[in-house]
Amino acid sequence: MRSQYEYLMVLGVCVLITLPLEWMGRGVYRRGPHLARAIAPVLLVLAVWDVVAIVRGHWSFHPEATTGVLLGGLLPIEEVLFFVVIPLCAVLTYEAVRGHSERWLRDG
Repeated sequence: MRSQYEYLMVLGVCVLITLPLEWMGRGVYRRGPHLARAIAPVLLVLAVWDVVAIVRGHWSFHPEATTGVLLGGLLPIEEVLFFVVIPLCAVLTYEAVRGHSERWLRDG
């Protein structure tokens, strides 16, 4: 049995797991405009790709696993959030590793 909030819960867990990386790296959340410029192209390209796939019948979403809130009548809000959350988690991870590697190189 699926929950209509399953997709949102997975995204929330992804954010929670990577949240501590904010303090290990270079402050990704504190650089909002830079973060937006990093995420916006991913969001745009993948949202358009999904809409095309949905319209052509190549892609769909299980209605029991989403809230039913559709953007443009086609794209579940959870999918749009996926295109924001996953790149955000990737940037947080990258910046945390980058921050530590710079310290390792400097100290070691």
